[in-house]
Amino acid sequence: MATSSSRSCLQYLLHLAQDNLDFRLPEIKALLALRGKPFHPSGNFQEKSPFWCLDGLSEENVRGVMARSVCAKSAFELWGHGHTHSELRTSLLNYPSENMSPFMHKDSTYRINVYTFNKTLEFVDRIKRIDALEYLSFEGAVSLKSPQHIFCLLEDYGTDPNDIPEHPNYIYFGRWIADGQRELIRSHSVKNRHFIGNTSMDAGLSFIMANHAKVNENDVVFDPFVGTGSLLVACSHFRAYVCGTDIDYNTIHGRGRSSRTNQKWRGPDENIRANLRQYGTEEMYLDVMVSDASKPVWREAALFDAIITDPPYGIRESTRRTGSHKDVTRPPDESHVPVSQAYHLSDIFTDLLNFSAHHLVMGGRLVYWLPVYRPEYREETVPLHPCLRLVSNCEQTLSSHTSRRLITMEKIKKPEEIDSLAPLADPRFSPYQGHNAFREKYFSGLNKRCREGGQQTEEEEVTVG
Repeated sequence: MATSSSRSCLQYLLHLAQDNLDFRLPEIKALLALRGKPFHPSGNFQEKSPFWCLDGLSEENVRGVMARSVCAKSAFELWGHGHTHSELRTSLLNYPSENMSPFMHKDSTYRINVYTFNKTLEFVDRIKRIDALEYLSFEGAVSLKSPQHIFCLLEDYGTDPNDIPEHPNYIYFGRWIADGQRELIRSHSVKNRHFIGNTSMDAGLSFIMANHAKVNENDVVFDPFVGTGSLLVACSHFRAYVCGTDIDYNTIHGRGRSSRTNQKWRGPDENIRANLRQYGTEEMYLDVMVSDASKPVWREAALFDAIITDPPYGIRESTRRTGSHKDVTRPPDESHVPVSQAYHLSDIFTDLLNFSAHHLVMGGRLVYWLPVYRPEYREETVPLHPCLRLVSNCEQTLSSHTSRRLITMEKIKKPEEIDSLAPLADPRFSPYQGHNAFREKYFSGLNKRCREGGQQTEEEEVTVG
């Protein structure tokens, strides 16, 4: 058997999905950070590549990452690699035999898979690839249905489907360790969810946001614009306690018109709690309440391990807050329902960052979506706060001129450690006018077309995420 020291300096290969490319690196870094491990790529690392080689990890670390990741498909203990099959052979023959022997002895069973990226091989060609590995001294029996160990030969033919080379650009061989959690995208699809709304977040993106926020077991997670609770569903899956607020009474209580096709009104049990019950995580549900995000009701304390949210942009759901433009003093009246006024996007993000600075625990993360008008976007226009460190900024393109960016920030200072004038000294902390340009130049025109035609456009559907 291999000694523990010889198996502590292994190299691992991650095979990543080729969607949401910008989100993959922050997700893997966050999941490694949860385990106290840095991200150490080896060789010629290319962020857009479907294959990453990582150093400095144990098999336990890799399994932990794959138990959470929706961006990674599979992970392997890398035994050999090269530009050609000849280079692969040399690399495999130089791999320490003590690392191989625990998985190749005569009492073991195994199977070898062949995977090609961006090219389809005929069955006969796959068999030839496997037969060519005869120089590896497998002593066990082949078992196609239930092998103890699975090995994989992976060939990378690049990412351009219009220019597929005859021979692979690179080849890898390794022992399969674990698959990622891509199945969550299907099992938690919004299409099959009990309670949905116009802006319910895509399941895959919800889990990515939870991972970027480093949501962990027994954390308390808060969503100030909770809507139908899609983000709470993802966080509760990772065994975090979840809560939220929203200004929309009907959404919070699951009343009013349904967002589903061919259903006029919401059913009697359509609510956020029912969503968590559907996925077996109801015990992680703390509560949600009707509240104005511009007027937080929480006591001054660090209450939340993570704040994850998708603020309203003002089309599918209006941006509102309580109050009136009239300067009228009213006596307290418990039966009075306050009127609402416009809640400008620049104010939303200023309030969100201030709230996070006061109510996140140290090291806690804020993850939120920032709408962007691409022709005018500059990285320096992302709102900052002296208590929060910018961790990542990932783009999801919506059209040729609009996108939204997933912003991840981490609390590094307490508000009392910052001089009261410090926020004003940072020009990027002032209200970000780019958000209003985003809505004025794109969403307002879209809203007008929807009102005139009464039809939902394909472009509008893309913006929902």
